[in-house]
Amino acid sequence: MASSKEYLDYVLEQLSETDDISHRAMMGEYIIYYRGKVVGGIYDDRFLVKNIKAAADMMPDADLELPYDGAKEMLLVEDIENRGFLRELMEAMYDELPAPKKRKS
Repeated sequence: MASSKEYLDYVLEQLSETDDISHRAMMGEYIIYYRGKVVGGIYDDRFLVKNIKAAADMMPDADLELPYDGAKEMLLVEDIENRGFLRELMEAMYDELPAPKKRKS
């Protein structure tokens, strides 16, 4: 099941207090970037972030969910109404995330 544009718009609105958030559509879902690094995405109308230490520390009770078959488990963000929390989550995750890969031309 693909994610709806309405849910993407909702998540982006909740992230609007966080600078430098971008997204890209990919196979009916949406990848979410913070300052150029992949933090997670919208999968089946769920906001999932990478399962890294910083995110797990901020959301110790978060459910681990598969974004799609064959993928690594990701953390479900449930406190999506809390814009301050979302900003802190993005900032906490940033240093632990890998640098973007260079595209081959």
